[in-house]
Amino acid sequence: PEGYVAEAFAPWGEPIGVPGHMPAWRPDASNSAADQAVQMGMHHDGLQFFPLEGSRRGLLVVNHEYTDDGLLHTTGMLPWTEEKVRKAQASHGISVIEIVLEGNAWRVVRPSRYARRITATTPFALGGPLAGHTLAKTAADPAGRTVLGTFANCACGQTPWGTYLAGEENVQDYFATADTPTAHEKRYGFKRKAWYQWDAHDPRFDTVRHPNEPNRFGWIVEIDPFDPTSTPVKRTALGRAVHEGAWATLTKDG
Repeated sequence: PEGYVAEAFAPWGEPIGVPGHMPAWRPDASNSAADQAVQMGMHHDGLQFFPLEGSRRGLLVVNHEYTDDGLLHTTGMLPWTEEKVRKAQASHGISVIEIVLEGNAWRVVRPSRYARRITATTPFALGGPLAGHTLAKTAADPAGRTVLGTFANCACGQTPWGTYLAGEENVQDYFATADTPTAHEKRYGFKRKAWYQWDAHDPRFDTVRHPNEPNRFGWIVEIDPFDPTSTPVKRTALGRAVHEGAWATLTKDG
């Protein structure tokens, strides 16, 4: 409409503002995986604003749902390397940035004590009935209580107690199965060849070697955006969503 202005101010690759770690985005895609781990991830999706000073300053929490690997790496996907997998994993997940309205424009506050990236390798606690369950136990996590990472994060929500909820949606695209997937794997759409091919350099994503790893994804995750040292939690009591997200609302009776 007349008078409306849209302006991009936190695109992929921009530093999020972690003190002492603010590598500039390089247009030739030569940023390293370590750089990407403190930069905005790819393909923003769900986002929520958490006020710090009314509506003029606050935290913006943003999902990064997927990657275009042909754009993410200087040489595209060929050859496919461990470093490229690590960079792709660092491009997924969630960003927490501090933003401020100055005049009529928003900008990212850098540095910021709130700045945080949550990626496909960030430790998460398992909450709810899956925590400690046999189906959650892996070679790296025999207790079945700590998961590395979140990805395919689609829609999101905000809780009344000030935390952020994100859904892990298309997790079936990240794991490679045996030639014939099990009935359990077929139920969730896992296939022999993974779309993202992380399994070539990260054995977690090969279900032949690690059959329980996929069970640890496809949940609603909860993050405290105000505490960058907090451990995010996968809230498995909400059920295995494998779809958009979760929202809190008041019922008609209040």
